[in-house]
Amino acid sequence: MKKIIISANSYWNLFNFRKNLVHCLLDNELSVVTLSPDSCHATTMIKNTKHIDINIDSGGMSPLNDICTVIEYMIVFYKEKPDVCLFFTTKSNIYGSLAASAMGINYINNISGLGTAFIGGGWLSRILIMLYKISLKNSKMVFFQNKDDQKIFLEKNIVYKDRIDLLPGSGVDLELYNLTSMVEKRTFVFLLVARLIRDKGVLEFVESAKIVRKEFPNAEFQLLGFLGVKNKTAISESQVKHWESKGYVKYLGSTDNVSTYMKDSSCVVLPSYREGTPRTLLEAAALGRPIITTDVPGCREVVDDGINGYLCEVRNPIDLAEKMKRMISLSDKERQDMSLRGREKMENEFDDTIVSTKYLDTINEILVNK
Repeated sequence: MKKIIISANSYWNLFNFRKNLVHCLLDNELSVVTLSPDSCHATTMIKNTKHIDINIDSGGMSPLNDICTVIEYMIVFYKEKPDVCLFFTTKSNIYGSLAASAMGINYINNISGLGTAFIGGGWLSRILIMLYKISLKNSKMVFFQNKDDQKIFLEKNIVYKDRIDLLPGSGVDLELYNLTSMVEKRTFVFLLVARLIRDKGVLEFVESAKIVRKEFPNAEFQLLGFLGVKNKTAISESQVKHWESKGYVKYLGSTDNVSTYMKDSSCVVLPSYREGTPRTLLEAAALGRPIITTDVPGCREVVDDGINGYLCEVRNPIDLAEKMKRMISLSDKERQDMSLRGREKMENEFDDTIVSTKYLDTINEILVNK
């Protein structure tokens, strides 16, 4: 059997975003090895795969740690002898690709979004651009999740035009996230699902909650996601507790069963500063929840403004609050129509079988020409 290695910065990422891709590869008689840190924290493993732990310092900036990561990748590749490697997330894309390239192994990359370090300019941005240019030079295919990110990589001559393609994010499992009618309740619930960092628009969400509740005091604003993230824009636990004590928001903790909370919500909100294509919005639309999100790369691909949700200005809590008030003021019939149009959009554009098929076709082409 031909062997495929799939690598990302956490096992959580692999299990939640790549599981269906793995199943597709297995169904097509390919052997799969997953490669990431922290599998010991996984409550469930992907069946019929082999997993290998590797150290990836996702939020760190130590050159020594990154060199050690490249060496670890090379050791794994030497032992496993994969036919093709699939890389996801920044450091896996860069250091996994460097190792694969050095050892003559075919690899495919997925650029799931550009963080502030890349687009913010300065010395760190220049280093990242240089590293991407070197690491992606021999990539057989670089998949992007939105046209804006693809355009930036082309303009900066990081990738070759004949080795790129677009994906509908990581896609959404339409059978798992099936259309669910909204439960009628007196309280209108806005739910934000994300890692609790400022770049996800958490501060704007809270400020908007303060504004909206002056006119709609019964509206509820919920936060669901990881606290204590290794990120310079991370929201502190004490800050969240302060917001809760003031009654601005309700913190729900973190979970592997996001759909349960989405089904209990009236509208899913993501005021992010920039995304690849956010999986949470795909899941929300598939379940039939209207969305409010920012008019930025990655987010605007999921929402047709006024059709299956609303787009708001980035970093603008006043505009976000206006869109929230507009959502509350819709009739039940109008929100139901939004829900159905969102589900239809997911069926037509974001079915995860589209993603799996593109990967499988690319892998097969590599194997035929190997």
